[in-house]
Amino acid sequence: MSTAPTDPHSTPPSRREAKLEPHETSEQEIAAKRAKAEKIGRTVAVFIMPLMIVGMMIWGYLGAMHHQEAKNMPVAITASSSTAAEKFAESLEESDGDAVDIKILDSALEARTEVTDREVTAAVVLDDQSATLYTASGAGVSSSSAITAVLTPALAQQGFTVNSQDLVPLPANDSMGMGAMLLSTAMITAGYMPWSLAFSNSPELLKRRRALPLLAGWSLLLSGLGILIGGPILGVIPAASIVPVWGTLALGVFAVGSSQVLLTRIFGPMAVIPGMFLFMVLGQPASNIGMSVYMLPKIFPFLHQFLPMPALGEAVRSVLYFDGHGAAKHLLILIAGAVAAILLTTLIDFLRTRKGKSATPTQINVASLHGGPRPQNRAWRYIALGAVPFTMIAIMLSAMLGAMQEPTPRHMPVALVGSTTQQAQQMADSLNESMEGKFDFTIVDDAAEARSMVESQDLTGAFILPSQDDPQATIYTAQASGNAASQVVVQVFTQIGQSQDMAVDHQELAALPAGDNMGTVSMYLGMGWVMAGFMVIMVGSTAAPHTRPLPKLIPLLAVYSAFMSVVLYLIAGPFTNSVDGHFWKLFSVGMLAIFAVAMLTTVFNRLIGMLCLLPTMLIVMFLGVPASNGALSIYMEPRMFNILHDILPMPAAVESIRSILYFDSEGLGAHLITLAIWALVCLALTLVIDQLKVVQTTSHPIPEEELAALQGRALEAKATQAAQSADQIDAEAQHLIDDQKETVTV
Repeated sequence: MSTAPTDPHSTPPSRREAKLEPHETSEQEIAAKRAKAEKIGRTVAVFIMPLMIVGMMIWGYLGAMHHQEAKNMPVAITASSSTAAEKFAESLEESDGDAVDIKILDSALEARTEVTDREVTAAVVLDDQSATLYTASGAGVSSSSAITAVLTPALAQQGFTVNSQDLVPLPANDSMGMGAMLLSTAMITAGYMPWSLAFSNSPELLKRRRALPLLAGWSLLLSGLGILIGGPILGVIPAASIVPVWGTLALGVFAVGSSQVLLTRIFGPMAVIPGMFLFMVLGQPASNIGMSVYMLPKIFPFLHQFLPMPALGEAVRSVLYFDGHGAAKHLLILIAGAVAAILLTTLIDFLRTRKGKSATPTQINVASLHGGPRPQNRAWRYIALGAVPFTMIAIMLSAMLGAMQEPTPRHMPVALVGSTTQQAQQMADSLNESMEGKFDFTIVDDAAEARSMVESQDLTGAFILPSQDDPQATIYTAQASGNAASQVVVQVFTQIGQSQDMAVDHQELAALPAGDNMGTVSMYLGMGWVMAGFMVIMVGSTAAPHTRPLPKLIPLLAVYSAFMSVVLYLIAGPFTNSVDGHFWKLFSVGMLAIFAVAMLTTVFNRLIGMLCLLPTMLIVMFLGVPASNGALSIYMEPRMFNILHDILPMPAAVESIRSILYFDSEGLGAHLITLAIWALVCLALTLVIDQLKVVQTTSHPIPEEELAALQGRALEAKATQAAQSADQIDAEAQHLIDDQKETVTV
């Protein structure tokens, strides 16, 4: 057995060095294990945070809104005789008792007042064989339409001739009430979004003495932005209402902002999740603005009474459409919420200070928003911090309110079918004179051909003129291809037929199922895919920057896309019963959509860091949602969105889902190509950017001055606690001395 030669001049290690070497090695191993565990934890966070945020939003929206039907809608009935009112009320209870909550009143004036005060959704005034149905579309188009659909057939069945009157009609430039809804949504976002960013980037702004004045100024600024866009630019807010609407919006931002500051005290960097849950996931359905709370699960009429989103939405609606009547109680809710949040924040700060803890964060999680080194100048950092939500709100209001404020038919494709093409052309020429620009007519002489074109989603509907073989007119629609467009076609062409004394029959070629009776499932599931792709890059770039290089990012995105596609299918399928079957197709398309949006976000993230939020949200959400043909038909919006429908990833995702669920995947290939092009082009752009710019794989360092200030705050809190403890000890010692003196005296 041979031994290695030894250096005769080497000095053997001392006993102390021999003991330290294993110890140092052990410390290095522990540090390496700790670093590895931290890296794994950060990688897991890339999955967990989007899962919580996206899963919460989509589950909340689908669970609330995938199936809508009237439930306990308050209705007032009055008649010339109480017997007639009671008789109709009994028949209504028997035929559709779950849909209505009836009250019988003494006079027509009282009934109309109940409608304008929004105490009831409708009032029925009976007089012999005629009935007047009073509604107020200003209180909600969804509510007005739903209660009309319940009451009109019931009145006709009882032999009444129905006359409908809208006591509070919406203005022509805001015919769906989108002004109140989008202004409220934007201000809620403006209230909670900046404080979560500030917590991670500039925690010193969360000090109470700074936060409250900043919040007051921010509320005035952002509400002023809403007034500028909604008033002079888009014309939704009339000049006479500018001041009260401005005050209402400012109060809403302040109330939500003060509540979000409170949430940051309780939940720290995770405060964005309960904030979104409280203000948006629960608040949006409960607001009674986009959809009537009486068509959603019963918890939402309860939440409508006190959540900030309903309070702000109803207050704005009162000012815009009801001359301010009924706004006071909703404003009081916002004031009470703001006061309670400030008092609770003050209490928490006091208790933390007593325990020797800093009332505000002493750690910076996001050093820079723009992707470069952290700005040394605080002013630039604060400007960037405010510019992100400010610009996002400006884009959101301009794009979405501009798209949907005046939904009216614009070049909606419809087939006209006659016994001959000449007959159909004559009808088209006549209709074009009275409805110029509203419809694009395709002239056909074969009803079967028109039917096929509607079923393949090439047309929104078809109108078949009477013939010798069929003396009645027929309307074809495919509800599943777009509920809003289908309703317009049926309404307009039924009126046209009746005006010419035609009997009109409606045939639905692709009806929506009960689990998606409003056609919103494809939009919300597509939104889930898009948000999942966006969120993974936003979270990963800050929480796990080591995953940013493409060799690591691509495998991560592949696994993540599969994971989130399964999660969103489970939410849409078994958890909410919005979707039945089609797992493999939806799973595969979902993976592609998530990956494509993730790569799009990566391009902007490489260039401008977390500021990628702005261009990405503009493309995939603020332009994508109006162009998706999901929330509203693209043929009822400005022409630009018709063009974007064939280009953007959100419409491709929505139409893919619709094609799979309702049209046996017809047309799916074109939408898959759109998503694949986005994925490949953005991947190629990322490769080019990475050749020109070094990929940042670590967080940017915090300047030493800021670190010292943060540590100083922590030490100051501990010193305060130590001083309080010393004072308490001195007081207890003095108390013991005094007791001892009394004993000696006795």
